[in-house]
Amino acid sequence: MSAEPITSREADAYRDRADAFTRDLLQEYYDHFAGFKETLDVERVYVEYEDLTTLDNARRLRDSPTELWRFACEGYLGNLTREHQAKTAEVEASLEATVDGKTIPYRMLRVAMSNEADLDTRKRLNDERLRLLDEHLNPVYLDAVEIDRDAVRALEAPNYYELYKSFGFRLDELADECRELLDETEKLWEREGDKLFRSRLGIPLDDAQPWDVPRLFRASELDELYPPDRMLPALEATLADLGIDVRGQENVHLDLESRPSKSPRAFCAPIDVPGKVMLVIQPIGGKDDWEALFHEAGHTEHYAHTSGSLGFEARRLGDMAVTEGWAMLMQHLVTEPAWLNRRLDVPRVDDLARDGAVSLLYFVRRYSAKLLYEIEFFQTEEPRTMRTRYSELLSDALKLPVAEESYLDDIDGGFYVTGYLRSWAFEAQLREFLRSELGNDWFARRDAGDLLRELWSLGQGPTADELLKDVTGARLEMASVAERIREPL
Repeated sequence: MSAEPITSREADAYRDRADAFTRDLLQEYYDHFAGFKETLDVERVYVEYEDLTTLDNARRLRDSPTELWRFACEGYLGNLTREHQAKTAEVEASLEATVDGKTIPYRMLRVAMSNEADLDTRKRLNDERLRLLDEHLNPVYLDAVEIDRDAVRALEAPNYYELYKSFGFRLDELADECRELLDETEKLWEREGDKLFRSRLGIPLDDAQPWDVPRLFRASELDELYPPDRMLPALEATLADLGIDVRGQENVHLDLESRPSKSPRAFCAPIDVPGKVMLVIQPIGGKDDWEALFHEAGHTEHYAHTSGSLGFEARRLGDMAVTEGWAMLMQHLVTEPAWLNRRLDVPRVDDLARDGAVSLLYFVRRYSAKLLYEIEFFQTEEPRTMRTRYSELLSDALKLPVAEESYLDDIDGGFYVTGYLRSWAFEAQLREFLRSELGNDWFARRDAGDLLRELWSLGQGPTADELLKDVTGARLEMASVAERIREPL
């Protein structure tokens, strides 16, 4: 069914309302996931801006700039499942598990596993997490998926996969690159993953189980090398070298406190771009906290330096591989030998670099398999049948069992998985450029800070591909990630 195209004046008014809607929605997400509110009142926000999320608007914006059309379509779908978003958050916040006489909030079960040295206790924690997930959350996820599946047809797309291809997502090309990366790095992961599991947990990769993975990457033996009291000073000093006084940034707010109901998943909430940007982590200890802080600092500085004169799409929407790329560029400093020598003066910097490379290898392989899974998932007529396929694809990529119960909650929506995958390539190629132009200690050069601020000021306007080509002349390629991983190995 065709609809009358939106006028230029109407589109500008829509942008203004969309900016306010995004601001209020992100404020609600921040208040809940930062632990200040028990409920996630997204329904209230959607009701207030219900005029934005109509099917008619999504149809009328079909010939508008792609990012605005995508926003309208995602708003339409999000409005249909707003109750599910609120219900999921409510259930997650209220669920508890009792293991060995201890009561643990659902959201903290992964953290508990990461801090638990006893293998059998980790298994019991994992069993409880999966039971609660399957009994209480998967029915909500499944209902939302079925609503989305029916709704995308009203957007004149046969399924969610085809809808995102019409937004310009190069899903099939990226999937081919990911298959090549999985093939190319399979033996490397089998060798290096086995070494890491043996050295850290005393078990071979062949014997590793899902409940061992959080403990593996918690890397508690590295805690003394990444002390909590030096974490924020290290970030402040790193940014200062780049010409940024984070404490003087009135638009940046660091929320690093522990709260019982705070989400253990670190995040950045750009509530008002660039006027109010929140960086949130729930400290659990060690290297993981450092990586989370630096990762979210990359997002934060990107949004905080975005030019306020840019339009809605360039400030709020765009290619998520861009902001994820800036996050990865900062995060990977934590295992960069030159940075470690400058900021932490710790021994075994080459070992830490190797550890970082193996961790990256794990996650790149995991997300490559996730993309292949999601492409299949969003084309199937019966989502329930994908439980075993999820486990099959991810288990093959990681060479350890992956629980099928996570077949729904491991999907971020909006094919955001492509943002992570492409951000790793963006970071790998940009890092190589910075090192070739400014040296291995590029992060301590004011010239690098000048370049980053210039690029950050563009917001989300250019794609990661366009940014990389403009700065380096190179084409964004997933093969660059494998090259980056091999360097310290």
